[in-house]
Amino acid sequence: MATSTGPGWAQLRQQTRALEAQTDALFHTYSRFASAPNIPPKPTEEEQNTESQIQVLLEKREFLIEELTRHLTATSPLSSSALKQNNLTLHRSTLQEHTATLTRLRTSISDARQRASLLSTVRADISSYRAGNPETAEADYMLDERGRLDRSHGVADSVLSQAYAVNEQFGVQREMLGNVQRRIVGAAGKVPGINGLIGRIGAKKRRDGVVLAGFVAVCMLVFLYFM
Repeated sequence: MATSTGPGWAQLRQQTRALEAQTDALFHTYSRFASAPNIPPKPTEEEQNTESQIQVLLEKREFLIEELTRHLTATSPLSSSALKQNNLTLHRSTLQEHTATLTRLRTSISDARQRASLLSTVRADISSYRAGNPETAEADYMLDERGRLDRSHGVADSVLSQAYAVNEQFGVQREMLGNVQRRIVGAAGKVPGINGLIGRIGAKKRRDGVVLAGFVAVCMLVFLYFM
């Protein structure tokens, strides 16, 4: 019995895992119908086929799990390992999860379709009312234009306020830098010999610059000579 059960169990598990992977792929396609921006009033052929394929896969997996259960029950307790029990429990849990996911997605698609239908009906009623009442339609149009202008003015005011705030911050920073510079100059004037030291450092930098420029010029002349 153990010899005939082993290959059957492995084959059934392989089929079950393959069907689980196919179900996951179809769920990815089926979930896009619930989030479609313009959902049609009636299910499309692709939507119906996808839902039907998922339902068929769930039924096949349920049958395979029943076969796995029979194999495990018919096996002696010594050859029925805890690993097989865990695998069977995992397949059952995955099937229950996928069944609940199908129900949830089906409800989401139905709710999205109802919302789209209601919105379309309301828009049609508004258009019909405006067509029968031109004065009201014109007033609504003017109100919409006024709202758009108000929003545009609000955006412009916000941008100008930010620009003024940035300009004010720049002014504060310039004032702070000026105060720091004045303090540094004042501190340098109070320290004996600091101005002379700064002057000597500047003179040394200028002298080093002249020497470096002369050296570069000599190198260029030697290079041109040997060319």
